[in-house]
Amino acid sequence: MAVAFVSPFEQMGIITTPKHFVANVGDGGRDSYPIHFNERYMEEIHFPPFRAAIEKGGSRSIMTAYNSYDGKASTANSWLLMDKLKKEWGFGGFVISDAGATGGTLVLHNTAKDYPASAADAISNGLDVIFQTDYQHYQLFQPPFLDGSISQQRIDDAVARVLRAKFELGLFEQPYVSEELAQAWVNNTTHKAIAKQAALKSIVLLKNEKQVLPISKKIRSIAVLGKDAVEARLGGYSGPGNGKVSILEGIREKLGKTVQVNYVEGANRNETYWEPIPNKYLQTVWNGKTTQGLTGEYFSGLNPSGKASLTRLDQSVNFHWTLFSPDPSLPTDHYSVKWSGKLVAPVSGKVKIGLEGNDGYRLYINQQLVVDNWGKQGYHTRLVDYVLEKGKEYAIQVEFYEAAANGRIRLVWDYGVEKNQEAKIRDAVAVAKASDIAIVVVGIHEGEFQDRAMLNLPGHQEELIKAVAATGKPVVVVLVGGSAITMGNWLDKVDGVLDVWYPGEEGGHAVAAVLFGDYNPAGRLPITFPQHEAQLPLVYNHKPTGRGDDYHNLSGQPLFPFGSGLSYTQFEYSNIRLSRQQMGVKDTTFVSCTIRNTGRVKGEEVVQMYIKDILASVARPVQELRGFQRIELAPGESRTVQFAITPEMLEMLDKDLKRVVEPGTFRIMIGSSSRDLWQKANLEVN
Repeated sequence: MAVAFVSPFEQMGIITTPKHFVANVGDGGRDSYPIHFNERYMEEIHFPPFRAAIEKGGSRSIMTAYNSYDGKASTANSWLLMDKLKKEWGFGGFVISDAGATGGTLVLHNTAKDYPASAADAISNGLDVIFQTDYQHYQLFQPPFLDGSISQQRIDDAVARVLRAKFELGLFEQPYVSEELAQAWVNNTTHKAIAKQAALKSIVLLKNEKQVLPISKKIRSIAVLGKDAVEARLGGYSGPGNGKVSILEGIREKLGKTVQVNYVEGANRNETYWEPIPNKYLQTVWNGKTTQGLTGEYFSGLNPSGKASLTRLDQSVNFHWTLFSPDPSLPTDHYSVKWSGKLVAPVSGKVKIGLEGNDGYRLYINQQLVVDNWGKQGYHTRLVDYVLEKGKEYAIQVEFYEAAANGRIRLVWDYGVEKNQEAKIRDAVAVAKASDIAIVVVGIHEGEFQDRAMLNLPGHQEELIKAVAATGKPVVVVLVGGSAITMGNWLDKVDGVLDVWYPGEEGGHAVAAVLFGDYNPAGRLPITFPQHEAQLPLVYNHKPTGRGDDYHNLSGQPLFPFGSGLSYTQFEYSNIRLSRQQMGVKDTTFVSCTIRNTGRVKGEEVVQMYIKDILASVARPVQELRGFQRIELAPGESRTVQFAITPEMLEMLDKDLKRVVEPGTFRIMIGSSSRDLWQKANLEVN
């Protein structure tokens, strides 16, 4: 996948930058967490895609991770950047940090005394470019380049690597692209066909009971439910898009005016029960004048009393001090704050008001203590019912302390928050009952620094699915998102499940084409979907366990395995053959298998070849994907698919971490997923 992605860019003279080097996800699936994997694991799992992107894909830049590896920040890790990347792999491009990661040795890893020291540590250990988010930040890192802290040889090498890239790009001869040409391509529609094709190829059919899909275009009415049906999200780091087609638009365009398409939202991903109190409802006296906001007094100890170290005007209480304290004058792990002022009631009646945070906090209204959570505790929310009178002013005081860094505190209420979720689901149920079939489009929230602890659908989306399924009408769930989703609460209640990922600008047209049978889906899962988060990490190519795979109270098997995906037709595998049963450690042989479409419609099958080392000197994975081919077959048509088995596919790291092909027996397995392996044969290597 890495090579396929970067190669076309590099061939067009565009520099690609694979990231994050290396293994930027640690325990618990958390972004940028430290890792302590041994060298064998790194060489077997995490290094191969980077090495392939460089050696086979031609990548000329690499971006470092935020995390630390073996106690040393990846941005300043000589073993990673110098020994492995530049010396052993012969990487001739430049290494760039991710935004702000160089200073991370100071504010995160605590391995540098100041910013100049962090720069010297990073550059001396193999980093070539310090990536920051503001031009003026260069002043933080400049001193060691001028005072000899970094060797002239290392600076020359870093500069040469960057200049080489600029010369290769022709930036000195032609530093600017044509703005007119760039705009012309933005507005060009010829790429729409490619966008649709990419979406069609990637859609994965996960469940199709009673052949609920494809849906007949002769139906009279269809219910389309869910916020993601109208949003046309493109995924993280995407721009706004050009001419995006939502799933609802795609369905309506496909069916025309002959079918009634009924849409209601029903539920969305981000159900909000309360929100920070806006500053327009907060008042304080500042510099002798009444102004919006609250007076914030900041103290260097855990008791918010006495003389404050800092007093300032804060617009609201909605803070998350992740890497820093509220002010340089305060320590990151030993401070407290008191906010005071007035709350101007916007409504008469009962509201829920309180605090949300991860440490000790208190809330006073009219000098009365209404929320008392003055103790270290995990992140949580405490709300109380409070009766307000519109236009009346209420004295308000918030106290907070942080004793362990990473402070977070919010003053919240439920005023203005939509509270009609039950009504929205009732509306969706009514629409489903009045329709022949229901399409429930649901999605997940994810992104950088947005790790998911639970993999179920957020908000009230699962309630929506179950309520609609209870109507007895056929239900198809369309999943939008870039990662795994658990489905134990609702999977058995629906007839079909289609994972469309983030289907792009033409996603609506592509999804409609699959739903109504104009395209037979053949996408396959590139990841494993677990039944429960407790199974994680869960991968198809793990090494043998010391006992079994199961838990006492949960299966160890996935919900949907790596490589899986259904079709509107059926395929039969037969007649596996090896061109020779034995081969030398430096030879290549071939394996073939016949695939036949036994169904009634044309379809594509992704034929997958896995290899297992039966006997090795060190533990090897239970299976490894070593090849796949996507073929299209008409009903009744057969085709023989052939894979080359090369020494590279049989390689392993021996006890000394040397790459070898060990003589012995290898199990060759061909099938439609990592679990559905229909044909198997043994290959002897000597």
